[in-house]
Amino acid sequence: MAVVAVYSVKGGVGKTTFAANLAWCAATQSSRRTLLWDLDAAGGAGFLLGVDPRKKKRATSVISKELDPAKLIRKTGYPRLDLLPADESIRALDVQLAEIGKKNRIARLTADLVKDYDRLVLDCPPVLNELSSQIVRAADLVIVPIPPSPLSARALEMVQEEVEAAGKKAPPIMPVFSMVDRRRTLHREAVANHPDWPVIPAASAIEQCASQQAPVGAFAPRSPALRAFKKLWTDVERRLAKG
Repeated sequence: MAVVAVYSVKGGVGKTTFAANLAWCAATQSSRRTLLWDLDAAGGAGFLLGVDPRKKKRATSVISKELDPAKLIRKTGYPRLDLLPADESIRALDVQLAEIGKKNRIARLTADLVKDYDRLVLDCPPVLNELSSQIVRAADLVIVPIPPSPLSARALEMVQEEVEAAGKKAPPIMPVFSMVDRRRTLHREAVANHPDWPVIPAASAIEQCASQQAPVGAFAPRSPALRAFKKLWTDVERRLAKG
């Protein structure tokens, strides 16, 4: 049982695409009972898995424990993969957590959820607040998508500072290059400077996830993009096995 957070303080880095595709890999490649918990009010993870949102705004009731998470969990079209969807009610989730006054609410909720799942993947919003602090304390591994750019490198530094603030509860960080175009000198140099970081390429198949409303493996099973995500997930499993 493990909690994997896909997190960056910078938007537009491919975070939700990572979360949806890695959750698919966990369920399909590793045959793990997997739950993807969408903590971003935009609800992108559910969209990429083809799960239609419901009109009732009840996601915050899970955080306050007014509602059993099982009542909101949705089946996806993929075996062993479920979704705990987001909605607009969690836009002020950090405020709600502060009002509740429970510093480990997310950790306690994830501990309850992993009783029924082998892998819990968190699609995290690009924030730096009480929510991100609680996510870090709940995670066994933090995956940080990083397009090869100076701004993204700065975002990684901010994530590292956030994780280190968790002290003894700090999970390991796994930086992953995203949107890599090896035709560009800057990208090649960035990858060369960090040869141990996994790489997800810039690929049309990944861009099509939104239009297809599906993870890459569902419509492009032989694509280099899927091979990259599968390799990344293998690396994730190895990292989790090390504890």
